[in-house]
Amino acid sequence: MYYFIGIKGSGMSALAIILKNLGYNVIGSDVENHFFTEEGLVENDIKFLTYDENNIKEDYVIVKGASIKEDNVELIKARELGLKIYEYNELVGEISKKFKTICIAGCHGKTTTTSMMSLVLGKLCGANYLIGDGRGYANPHNEFFLLESCEYQRHFLAYHPYYTVITNIDLDHVDYFKDISDVISAYQELADKTKDYVICYGDDNNVRKLSLQKSFYFGLNDNNNLKATNIEYKEDGISFDVLVENKQYGHYSLPIFGTHQLIDALAVISVCYLEKQNPKEVNEILSTFSGAKRRFTETKIDDNVVIDDYAHHPAEIKATLSAIKQKYPKKKIIAIFQPHTYSRTQEFYKEYINIFKKLDAVYILDIHPSREKQEDYNNITSDIIINELPNGFHINIDEAHILSKYDNAVFVFLSPNDLSELESELINLKRGL
Repeated sequence: MYYFIGIKGSGMSALAIILKNLGYNVIGSDVENHFFTEEGLVENDIKFLTYDENNIKEDYVIVKGASIKEDNVELIKARELGLKIYEYNELVGEISKKFKTICIAGCHGKTTTTSMMSLVLGKLCGANYLIGDGRGYANPHNEFFLLESCEYQRHFLAYHPYYTVITNIDLDHVDYFKDISDVISAYQELADKTKDYVICYGDDNNVRKLSLQKSFYFGLNDNNNLKATNIEYKEDGISFDVLVENKQYGHYSLPIFGTHQLIDALAVISVCYLEKQNPKEVNEILSTFSGAKRRFTETKIDDNVVIDDYAHHPAEIKATLSAIKQKYPKKKIIAIFQPHTYSRTQEFYKEYINIFKKLDAVYILDIHPSREKQEDYNNITSDIIINELPNGFHINIDEAHILSKYDNAVFVFLSPNDLSELESELINLKRGL
């Protein structure tokens, strides 16, 4: 029996589902608060409890989530009993040895790229996957394992990639990485572990700093192995041609929005090219892509649109807003943002200000601390953003009525945290419920 401490984490829930699919008994625990990953656990008949030391039994193998502290009562009990304890990324690494693993890495775009790739390779040849939006699937007979691979604390170095896909390299997780050179060094280590091609976004200056033994670059510039040309951004998606080594490879017309999603699609097309898949079939399958969970997830109410998006880094927020402007060029944009961690807010607050001041209005919640403590970050609150925004206001999770005055608007909720209470109440208000 595998017992997951922190089973509602997006990676943890996906891993639990994978183990269940592979025939293992799985159970776990977490806090009482609802999280969107619960749906997958329920669908796969995986029981989850609240933390209690009496949950831990002598025959359990423990899987510990990255957010679990040493003072967790279940972890203390597991150590007292001398149980085998896997870190999340350690157990994922063991599974990655068993398949032709494709590590999808990058500071942004991992979830969407892995989702696209799981759709395409899943239909073409069968593929297992672990996606950061809580989805996981495995069949022991599949050749591929598509693995969203996070750089935080160099966790992805526990994996064993056949291919590595790198969508970009940017400074993030500033509570761990010293600077951008430190981030690049982590990606270099991952590239060095890769058995075959490192498939990467060649228009990214930091990516180009990597020393690669076997590389395949994709992007929009001429110096890439695979590039998109004749790009048309329309309200119903993006169409483009693909050249490989300057030779026509295929035409694609996809329901995607923003250059960032185009880049994600090029990553998928690159893997399919190297695996000698039919480009017309790839286009047909990609054209049915409906998005990843909590990535540009839309709800429409009359002339209003509510978008739920995981974006929290400035680069991700820019990309999401660009996609909104492509799809809804005539609507007001109202952003609702919850900063994630004090360290990230301290590092990027000026960039948030520059982005948000261009919108119609911005409502900002208190910072979500995650693993950090307020006392370690004096004077770092949401106010350092709000005070510099003439269009910026504070909002609490139970104040949806403040937003309901806007019409013909896109309400975009930006946060890796669960803001469903605020979103749902706004949707109900707009529906007159």
